[in-house]
Amino acid sequence: MELRKAGFIALITAAVLLGQRPPLLERELFFGDPEISGAQISPDGKYIAFLKPWKSTRNIWVKKTEEPFEQARVITNDTKRPISGYFWSRDSRYILYVQDQGGDENFNVYAVNPGGSTAGGDEVPPARNLTEAKGVRAMIYSLPKSDPDSLYVGLNDRDKAWHDLYRVKISTGERTLVRKNSDRITGWIFDLKDQLRLATRSADNGDTEILRIGADGFRKIYSCDVFESCAAVRFHHDNKRVYLITNKGASTNLISLALLDPETGQTVPVESDPQNRVDLSGVVISEVNNELVATVYIDEKVRIVWKDKSFEADYNSIKRQLGDKQLAFNSHTNDERLWLIMASSDTEPGDSYLFYRKTKKLTRQYRIREKLPREHLAKMEPVRYKSSDGLEIPAYLVLPKGVPPKNLPAIVTPHGGPWGRDLWGYNGMAQFLANRGYAVLSPNFRGSTGYGKKFLNAGNRQWGEKMQDDVSWGVKYLTERGIADPKRIGIMGGSYGGYATLAGVAFTPDLYAAAVAIVAPSNLLTLLESVPPYWEPIREMFYRRMGDPRTPEGKAQLERQSPLNSAARIRTPLLVVQGANDPRVNKRESDQIVAALRDRGFPVEYLVAPDEGHGFARPINNLAMYAAAEKFLAKHLGGRFEESGSAEVLSRLREITVDPKTVTVAKTVSVSSAGTPKPATGLTGGTYKYAVKLETGGRSINLSQATAIKEQGDSWEIVDSMLTPMGEATDLVLLQKGSLTLLKRSIKQGAVVIDMSVNQNKLSGTFKINGQEKSFTADLGGPLFADAAGAGFAIGALPLAEGYSSSFRNFDLQKQKVKVMQMNVTGSDRVTVPAGTFDTWRVDLTSAEGGPEKATIWIAKNERKPVKMSAAAPQMGGATLVSELQ
Repeated sequence: MELRKAGFIALITAAVLLGQRPPLLERELFFGDPEISGAQISPDGKYIAFLKPWKSTRNIWVKKTEEPFEQARVITNDTKRPISGYFWSRDSRYILYVQDQGGDENFNVYAVNPGGSTAGGDEVPPARNLTEAKGVRAMIYSLPKSDPDSLYVGLNDRDKAWHDLYRVKISTGERTLVRKNSDRITGWIFDLKDQLRLATRSADNGDTEILRIGADGFRKIYSCDVFESCAAVRFHHDNKRVYLITNKGASTNLISLALLDPETGQTVPVESDPQNRVDLSGVVISEVNNELVATVYIDEKVRIVWKDKSFEADYNSIKRQLGDKQLAFNSHTNDERLWLIMASSDTEPGDSYLFYRKTKKLTRQYRIREKLPREHLAKMEPVRYKSSDGLEIPAYLVLPKGVPPKNLPAIVTPHGGPWGRDLWGYNGMAQFLANRGYAVLSPNFRGSTGYGKKFLNAGNRQWGEKMQDDVSWGVKYLTERGIADPKRIGIMGGSYGGYATLAGVAFTPDLYAAAVAIVAPSNLLTLLESVPPYWEPIREMFYRRMGDPRTPEGKAQLERQSPLNSAARIRTPLLVVQGANDPRVNKRESDQIVAALRDRGFPVEYLVAPDEGHGFARPINNLAMYAAAEKFLAKHLGGRFEESGSAEVLSRLREITVDPKTVTVAKTVSVSSAGTPKPATGLTGGTYKYAVKLETGGRSINLSQATAIKEQGDSWEIVDSMLTPMGEATDLVLLQKGSLTLLKRSIKQGAVVIDMSVNQNKLSGTFKINGQEKSFTADLGGPLFADAAGAGFAIGALPLAEGYSSSFRNFDLQKQKVKVMQMNVTGSDRVTVPAGTFDTWRVDLTSAEGGPEKATIWIAKNERKPVKMSAAAPQMGGATLVSELQ
């Protein structure tokens, strides 16, 4: 009887628990635009700005501080892409924000006067594009207190890899060049009087260098290697020393705070984690007196070490009023008398309050996602487990509310980066999945930041291997404790998390029953080849932490770790999601894994948003993606899903759903298989002049070029010279007679000199700038053809005819690697240029490896000389270059 009674009680307990299961919450509550978010008080305290949808797109609104939010007015009118953030100018006259186009990450800086008048029936005051450059990524460095009508920005309009420093006048948009960046500078640091004092530089070997700026140029005062971290944060209140965060040194593990003297290079330790557990996460410094207020550490939760007793008292006062919430001090007035704070937790997306420091009064402002029922959200618990080699992995676990934590369907969600980490707090995706009935594990695998240098460096060259083990052993942790059903485990992530998703199904094909890969790299070699030019400062870091494709061993490792090369092993149902304009993880990464599965007859689902980049910003696209994902996961794992949806969301889902049968992947030609075309004729000596027009950022620049060709024994010497706004640039090459392959090359422009030579398919050269010299070498795998000066003349010497095609090797000086070009004669045209009218072959040049290079050359049929050329210049932000024979 007692056994029967115990069983009956257990059944009743289970029924009660099941009865407490929360209702299925609508997707819109998690992924729709928040009603209000991102509020900031103006420096003078008179206004509060915030983000709120306007015509279904997130825009900036403004109200007087004492007014209710209902009386606010919208001041921007972007209807294509949500505005993700903004900031006030120092004098409260302007609101500034950055915006790109369709997720391409080419950001411009905009300014709007919140008190400005509208004109011509406009609903909002006009926003001005302060940087106004096409295909350029603006970086904001400083807002000087001494001149609140200015800001310092970096623009890579001259060189896509490096940002020049400009001072921009906010009220007029007037731009002044402060520093041309020809020294691999990655950042500029101003002192408390807004004087430019320091710079950071990325050395060729990946080291980070901190430089003192003086009348005689730069002087290195501190450095750390590629596997360490160091950065100057802000000048000390004495305006002589600067706060430094660093973990330099073989015996140092955690990032700590120090003071660096720029004159002597000497450092004095300030503080490391008192509990010796995690890296320093940040510092809080008063804007009023420039004193250190607090240091911040992110452990399982946030810890604050207070230095200022008055701030600590205020913090404790707020905590007593709001309870055990995490507090974020989001903005404040210039005199720090008014603060906008945010109180949040794992089940609270955010409660905003205005705090009056003098009276200690808290006034509630708004609640993020007001309609989301907090009582139905699930707790997030920090957990730790051992990986395959005994390394302890910190993680966060969210269990669905109202059901016993036994034999559940589960989803592992690896974070992106991979050099980042998951945090304790409200996580929309985790809460959404938990509401659908899944246990959600978010592991901070090795290579994650915040846990010290040893933990970070344990992930070096371990993509898909030990890093993936850490994820896999998280599944083991769940199943061994009976939390998860081993037959109903899913994996879902974006960016590196997307890579880990593909690696999980490719390298551990029996572990997962469903997978959702979002903007996921599938081939690590093509990923590294396609990184944006402005990532040049961290290219060496990628090679050292991921694997070096320049070495046979590194290339073999990256090939082994690429899920695409193990696609034949995949037997897990897969949903792939991609933004068409993603500059980081090119669409090709998703196309090729989808095509590989399709070609072997394995079902795969595919979503591509044409107006997104690296992750989805538009709520309509996120809602469509999660509508597809939850139905997909429910089908394979057995969780709940919302069957209905708005007509707009379902329509958008249909629009971004791609039939895998339609996916095409451009065939690439490898360096080893690229040919060397054989010329049919020689060259003709002489000098040829061209009128050149460069169009970039809405501007047109007229240039001139001359090509001089003459015989030099067994070689042809060709010199291209061009007059540019920065002076004359020359490119001299020696080509072997007969084959027209490259023997030597010399480039000169200003203080830059590049010399290189080719011998038995091996290249060696030197790069000189401002007296500093660097050597480089490369194994070419074959001769270089039609590279640099006189390329059009070399192509003109080939046996051109309609339908003729060939591939050949060039050398990319910026990346210092061989690239393969594909040439096709696509027709005949009659072309008129200043030199006359010619019957020509139209020759199209593209990257055989899927790169952005593209050009068309018109070769005169009789004279075999180029008479016109049109080329895209991706290294110049989408500029076009057109030259015509004079």
